Amino acid sequence: MLSDGFHDIPKGKVAMVVTDLEMRAPQLRGVPMPDGVSFAPLARDVTLYRDLFARVGRDWLWYGRSLLDDRALGTILHDADVHLFTLRKDGRPEALLELDFRHDGACELAYFGLTSALIGTGSGAYLMDRAIELAFERGIDRFHLHTCTIDSPQALGFYRRAGFTPTRQRIEVADDPRISLGYDPALAPHVPLFRP
Repeated sequence: MLSDGFHDIPKGKVAMVVTDLEMRAPQLRGVPMPDGVSFAPLARDVTLYRDLFARVGRDWLWYGRSLLDDRALGTILHDADVHLFTLRKDGRPEALLELDFRHDGACELAYFGLTSALIGTGSGAYLMDRAIELAFERGIDRFHLHTCTIDSPQALGFYRRAGFTPTRQRIEVADDPRISLGYDPALAPHVPLFRP
């Protein structure tokens, strides 16, 4: 348990407040599909997934899937209880929706995000409606996710507006991917970079 007060974070690390959220019953908003996009399954291809993961999440220092080698990532992507979807614009995947049903009675919104090509178009709200619909079609009792303070500043508010309720907060400390994974040091200017 952390005591009250300030705690130094080692150089080369990032610290974030992680908020866990859940939804116990579907709360659809009836958002129409934006013009010029189509909703589709995402091919279970490691190279395609890595490209989309980077285009959606690198500005927010998404690193979880980048830590996995191709074999480990492929095992997840080909699991029958992991479902992948996207929004296509001009034939190109521009959104990532990953639903993880590997625990009975629950679905984790493992990854959710848009590339810059779709931000501000209403595509996020539309995609969230599809996520909620698809999750609860499986007869789950709990749809859950977590977001953190290095993610988009709009993320927590977006999830709450979609009907998710915060259930817990934690502090996570991890290697800064701008150092450990060679991400561009200019990414995520809202997160200070402290080299060791």
